[in-house]
Amino acid sequence: MGNEQDISNNFSETNDHRIIIVGTGFSGVGAAIKLKQQGIHSFIILERAGEIGGTWRDNTYPGAACDVQSHLYSFSFEKNPNWSRTFSPQQEIQDYMLHCVEKYQLRKHIRLNTPINRATFAENTGRWTLQSAHGEHFTAQVLVTACGALSNPALPSIKGIDTFAGKIMHTAQWDHDYPLENKRIGVIGTGASAIQVVPAIAPLIKNLTVFQRTAPWVVPKADKPYRQGTKNMLGRVPFIQKLYRGYIYLLNEVRAPLIIFDTFLSKLLEKEGLRNINHYISDPILKKKVTPEFKVGCKRILLTNDWYSTLSKSNVDLVTDPILEINKSGVVTKEGTEYPFDVIIAATGFDVPTAAAPFEIIGLNGASLNEQWRDGAEAHRGTTVSGFPNLFIMMGPNTGSGSTSMVYYIESQIHYILQGIQLILDKNLKYVDVIQECQDTFNARIERKMKKMVWSSGCKSWYQASNGKITTLWPGFSWQFRLATRRFDQKEYHKVMGQR
Repeated sequence: MGNEQDISNNFSETNDHRIIIVGTGFSGVGAAIKLKQQGIHSFIILERAGEIGGTWRDNTYPGAACDVQSHLYSFSFEKNPNWSRTFSPQQEIQDYMLHCVEKYQLRKHIRLNTPINRATFAENTGRWTLQSAHGEHFTAQVLVTACGALSNPALPSIKGIDTFAGKIMHTAQWDHDYPLENKRIGVIGTGASAIQVVPAIAPLIKNLTVFQRTAPWVVPKADKPYRQGTKNMLGRVPFIQKLYRGYIYLLNEVRAPLIIFDTFLSKLLEKEGLRNINHYISDPILKKKVTPEFKVGCKRILLTNDWYSTLSKSNVDLVTDPILEINKSGVVTKEGTEYPFDVIIAATGFDVPTAAAPFEIIGLNGASLNEQWRDGAEAHRGTTVSGFPNLFIMMGPNTGSGSTSMVYYIESQIHYILQGIQLILDKNLKYVDVIQECQDTFNARIERKMKKMVWSSGCKSWYQASNGKITTLWPGFSWQFRLATRRFDQKEYHKVMGQR
């Protein structure tokens, strides 16, 4: 670490740094904190928006909340005893992120309003050059992309959407200055954001129409507020808080086989979902509309206690007839029915990078990461890609969780990446580049395991690339991913020495 301390000040006032991190969500903030704790200070974090936070900065729609328990959806090294509920709302998570940035003094490392559109690696120098959308250039030996999978809102590709005369907004771009009271509103989508926003706004709305393409599996959400006494105890006795976090983790892992594997155990969760429908809905027509036609877990399972009861309200209508087009007045379905609206809300998720880099990335010999990933993204241990030296991808291919907290996966990756960075510093390497054969062997195992997962059971989901390849989720338990990333094995990498 002596080398790093000696040179750290040389980078602080320039656009040349030892390490560049792109993104300030959980991945970027967590990586930055651990770099500082390891004594590495010559880094910068580039963020395209005007504030940190990623997903929890952007998704401010009414009802926005996490579907993973708060005490697990947080850093293990920065536990928070004061979560208000089992599953925290958006603003509370964003406040937690801001707290982490301030506590660990990351502000001086962050450049806001700096969107990156290109990164190029120079083999002769072993350095990355990043170009911002504003024409600025930044250089670094190590590039860590922490852009996240849920960062670019996806508007639906519907004919005539640009002709609508009313208000259109995506859930991730919510206009809080626009009043919804007594408006005729159409919501497109019945996924994770829709099942939160629809119950939140339904009481305000004159008429609310929800357009469903596929009925999701919905199970009850075991959510409740924490008593002040409980929060006080967790704050005073950190060991109890650690045990509680461990209990939540084990509970999620025990439930994982019901959610991720294509076995008879999935029937237990299907029965729970069907009981949920029967409990809230008596109308046979609506009941048929909301009953899924695919295996539970094949698409994201949704947690909520008020979705079905909201769909049963007199001012809410669920439409399953496919949308044909949008015109000046509203939505037209294939059966020819026209639904006039004042507002259309797109609860249509994100452009998940199943086969694309977060921005243009050019590696050795002019290779494009987008081109290399054209048939589906692949990486070694979800983190490094052959031909792209000193590039570490947070939440990269096949690192998504199907059953527990993404923060657990993020911390596993951070541990792996820090070992790689430390190797570069300690050995004075120009760069490390994962061996293609090692990457191929790892991904062949991923492909074999994926066939046993419920996501491969036949439904179409955002987990998949256009060719059907599942590039987003980890095929197994989260502890297996931690084992896969526990050690940065030098034998899996080409190592090119730098100049002393």
